[in-house]
Amino acid sequence: MTDLQVVTLVSVGAHPTSGRPRRAEQDARAVELGLRLAGERLQVLHAGDPQQEALRAYLGMGLEQIKILEQPAHGDALPVLAEYLADSSAQLVLTGSQAETGEGSGMLPYLLAEQLGWPLVVGLAAVEQISNGVAQVLQALPRGQRRRLRVRLPFVASVDNAAPSARQSAFGPARRGALTIEKVDGQADSLFADARLQPARPRPKRLKVIKAKTGAERMKAATAKAAGGGGQVLADATPQAGAEAIFRLLLEEGVLR
Repeated sequence: MTDLQVVTLVSVGAHPTSGRPRRAEQDARAVELGLRLAGERLQVLHAGDPQQEALRAYLGMGLEQIKILEQPAHGDALPVLAEYLADSSAQLVLTGSQAETGEGSGMLPYLLAEQLGWPLVVGLAAVEQISNGVAQVLQALPRGQRRRLRVRLPFVASVDNAAPSARQSAFGPARRGALTIEKVDGQADSLFADARLQPARPRPKRLKVIKAKTGAERMKAATAKAAGGGGQVLADATPQAGAEAIFRLLLEEGVLR
């Protein structure tokens, strides 16, 4: 795989607690995978504002430079990246599955592969071998399962937490590395300009449902006494009283906040 032309797309992430700019976790895993495949031949690409110091955290992973396609703030990265990659000799484009800032829709790998006319592999865990222009890869599936695929080069692949963990970023290489800037004709992202951003909220907690497979288990679940003594039986209650009891239960179970 020493001759494999790999390009990794990176973005600026955000710390989940403080919100401070940092390297994106999944993008860093994509860089790690690219370094294992191509070594020093790996090209790392970013479309956006070149004045982001958080990008230097990727340089601290052992990169000599990051190429930045400079465009205005809130610009649409899709046409810029598609035009650049179409004119390049890239054989494998690695991305994270979802950005930590901005829209964070996770649609970039899909739209980019569609514009380039390349196959897309979602949840890439490893690239096992490449022979005669065909790559054998492992795709991560739910519950730790893996699926082996054969994909013709070139193709786009998104990585998530199934990919190898990113190495630590060293301060010295991060300061010595170069941010090479190339100005491009960017396009404004009209959808993002009209959007209203707000902090993400945790999804509602679902109530526990007893799933019995055998008749004995169903009988036991039906006849078992409640573990707690705080239950309440409503008999001939008014609709208002019933609604209030249901509302209190949902609050106690954490479904409503």
